[in-house]
Amino acid sequence: MDISGVVSALHARLPDLGERMAQRIRSDVDAYKDESLIPFDSLRRSCTANADLVLSHFRRAGEQDPSPARETGRLRAEQGVPLADTLHAYRIGFELVWTEMLTEARTHPEVSDAQLVSQSAEIWALFGRYAEAVAAAYRETTAELTSRRQARRSALVEALFTGVITDRTLWEAARELGLPDRGPYLVAAAAADAPGEEPLAGTEAALRQAQVRFAWRLLPDQQIGLAALPTATAEGTCLRILRRAGARVGVSPCFHSLRDTPQALRFARLALAGLPGTGPGVARFDDDPLAMVVAAAPAEAAHLVEVVLQPLLDLPAAERARLLETMEHWFAAAGSAVDAARSLFVHPNTVRYRLRRVEELTARSLSDPRAAADIRVALLAARRASAFSDVIQ
Repeated sequence: MDISGVVSALHARLPDLGERMAQRIRSDVDAYKDESLIPFDSLRRSCTANADLVLSHFRRAGEQDPSPARETGRLRAEQGVPLADTLHAYRIGFELVWTEMLTEARTHPEVSDAQLVSQSAEIWALFGRYAEAVAAAYRETTAELTSRRQARRSALVEALFTGVITDRTLWEAARELGLPDRGPYLVAAAAADAPGEEPLAGTEAALRQAQVRFAWRLLPDQQIGLAALPTATAEGTCLRILRRAGARVGVSPCFHSLRDTPQALRFARLALAGLPGTGPGVARFDDDPLAMVVAAAPAEAAHLVEVVLQPLLDLPAAERARLLETMEHWFAAAGSAVDAARSLFVHPNTVRYRLRRVEELTARSLSDPRAAADIRVALLAARRASAFSDVIQ
């Protein structure tokens, strides 16, 4: 089955074969028509190298080096050509080589039809092997590029959150992260139950669907994110999505310059630290600024608790709990004993009695705004003392 004469003839016309192959691919595959994406000279060199690879298979025994096929896969992945279009172009190239072999074989009487039928099976088996090499190199390169992009994206997000970034890099970071260069923005910080866990898993897809652009970073104990708010309703949408995540989340006030991202992260973490209880929830820094101030100064807050509430905290557990609960309901009711009694399911006089008991123990009058403020802040500090250690300064 000697078709060496056919192969030699085609090898002699290899530059022309590569040229026509490139023209055919550019004509038939849309992704290859953009000269800025795939320069014609580059495509022609690739076609020539792959045609040489195929023809060399029939000239020399044994497996050929699939480097040209792998280079095609690598290059097209870097250029962003879809894999389906890359393999379509590769098939067009094989079909052209085979057509040229058939045409040339007609001028070689020594080549029989039976030989051509045999070579037909061989060339399509060869296509399968080389197409597999193209696809493997394409996928490897895509994975490497994705890893590089993720690493760079992570580094840029880290730079935004730490403030280690120049004005020019700030603009470049916003562009690369898909964020506008002006706000409003907000920062969210969610507590992770275990290192590497994503407390906001699934949130990204929901935010994307809501047209909220964002950038996340996963830390050992938290997942932190920066979101751009394109409309007046976007903040509310973002908060609803965060609540559905079922995590403990702190949210910063809105801000307008990416330079303020580090401060916004601090506010978000303070909001998270000030979130009451242990279950899921979303706390906005602006919802209770006084609580956030308490969370920002844990040592000072602990001292305030000792100075203001220590006599009350020294009471037996049951009485202490009743008085603390009554105070919380009274402050929540804006100082109305009647409303506090309604939420506590007790008589208003019971509330008034408990308030007088607090005044006696603390030596502070709740009718004095300054004294009431002291008690309010100390109460917040007492309730949030367990969260102080989680605040990141």
